[in-house]
Amino acid sequence: MRKTPALALFGAIAQGSLAAAESVPRGVGPEFVKYYKDKSAFTCISTPSVTLSFSQVNDNSCDCPDGSDEPGTAACAQLDSLSPEQPLPGSVTGTTNTTNPLPGFWCANAGHIGAYVPFMYVNDGVCDYELCCDGSDEFAHVGGVRCEDRCDAIGKEHRRLEQQRRESRERSAKKKQTMLKEARQLRLRVEANIASLKKEVAGLESKKVELQKKYEEVERSERNRVAKGGEKGGKLSTLVELSKKRVSELRNALDVVMDQRDDLLDRVEQLEEILTKLKEEYNPNFNDEGVKAAVKSWEDYAASRADEKKADLTDADILVLLREDGETSGINWAEFENGDDGDADAGFNWLPAPARDFARGKLDSLRIWAMDRGIVADTRGDVGESRAVKAAREALDTVNNDIASKQAALEEQQRDLAKDYGKDDIFRALKGKCISTEAGEYDYELCWIERTTQKSKKGHGNTNMGNFVRIDTEMADEEERADGKGLGRGLRMVLRYENGQGCWNGPQRRTDVWLACAETEELWRVTESEKCVYKMEVGTPAACEDIQEPSASAKDEL
Repeated sequence: MRKTPALALFGAIAQGSLAAAESVPRGVGPEFVKYYKDKSAFTCISTPSVTLSFSQVNDNSCDCPDGSDEPGTAACAQLDSLSPEQPLPGSVTGTTNTTNPLPGFWCANAGHIGAYVPFMYVNDGVCDYELCCDGSDEFAHVGGVRCEDRCDAIGKEHRRLEQQRRESRERSAKKKQTMLKEARQLRLRVEANIASLKKEVAGLESKKVELQKKYEEVERSERNRVAKGGEKGGKLSTLVELSKKRVSELRNALDVVMDQRDDLLDRVEQLEEILTKLKEEYNPNFNDEGVKAAVKSWEDYAASRADEKKADLTDADILVLLREDGETSGINWAEFENGDDGDADAGFNWLPAPARDFARGKLDSLRIWAMDRGIVADTRGDVGESRAVKAAREALDTVNNDIASKQAALEEQQRDLAKDYGKDDIFRALKGKCISTEAGEYDYELCWIERTTQKSKKGHGNTNMGNFVRIDTEMADEEERADGKGLGRGLRMVLRYENGQGCWNGPQRRTDVWLACAETEELWRVTESEKCVYKMEVGTPAACEDIQEPSASAKDEL
């Protein structure tokens, strides 16, 4: 059985023309019945100047230049567009360029769908059931071929498949509605995140202004404190810092000395053990003056050790000295660090409080001005940064880092909101999801609205085939597949993925992702149409059309 040709024409059977078709010549389709009603004569359809006797219709002789007198035979098959060009006596051009107004031999296919068969298929000894399931195109039984009527079984199977496709389309449409709902919720979530981040950034900016002001005030106060302490060199805070530093150095030195002492004591103990063993084990009858002198010296040393006075400072006492200063041990420096600044501005004490504060403020400003210009030495490096300044600076740094982090998140969310996710943002529901398929020695992966990837099964790494750029539409012109996993014919969405990894001696890879309707996301096929240019055929509910409710006047196809 031959495949259905691309030029074959299909048509639904008109209910009102079935009875009329019985009274017209064989092979006449419902829409051409009107040309064959007059039984006294026949006028050629596209050449009305030629009139024939009605007996010449279907007499297996091509009498009309357009072949319309042979709707039920192959006599005018040379006019078929699938036939090779041949001379045609009587035609204007003398060739088969004359067009036959009839699309072919009409098979009524009762119980199924009526269809036209190319004239060259009529009585060719082949049962073309995919077009003419009733077998009427082989009425002459050429070569003894008899084509039984299979329209009931074929029609039943066709209706079953159509029902499956219809149900699949309905499920796909429902899945699409679910995706649209999810996409709307995700977009609302992004918009809410943007609003929240803007509010947080505004709050942090206000907090930053306050912390900046506080930091400047604390630093100003610290600079003034240091400036005043540097005038006479006797300020308590300066002395506290220097004393604290000196005590720390002495404590560290004592810790080192204790470690060295312990090491020396260990070595002395080892030597004493060696000499004790020598004294106990040497032979006194052995006349060796050197050994005798060494033993005598050890005995004197041991005797002196017995009379040695123990030290009043124990190791426990030393460990107490080595403890860190704080509220419970050593010196509590905090009591002195925030003490009185001294007598530098004691001359204002006789003034009333408001006037005294004003005078001190002016004096502080003058000191800082002089320190900034080198008139008074800047002694901050001598005493280090105070705890108050450090805390204020760290608080300001923290809020600056928070602002930078929130700003980055806000910009990311704004870019996502502006990104093309298709009509009604439907592909937002697929964001972050990937599908894949095997093809030869590679696995191919599509990550929605992100990238396409080629993965070697031999462990040679992954190749970026393109990054998502935009959504286009383009016409598809492919035969319908029996399994429904194909693009078919019509306008299709195409996702463009570009600027992938460069080919060796070639351009950067790119991928065109063609979409067709399916119940789930499936990557059907991957082809390389040209060097480093790939085509992916993908099924997804996002590409499905909305189901339209049938109108009251709609009729069944049978």
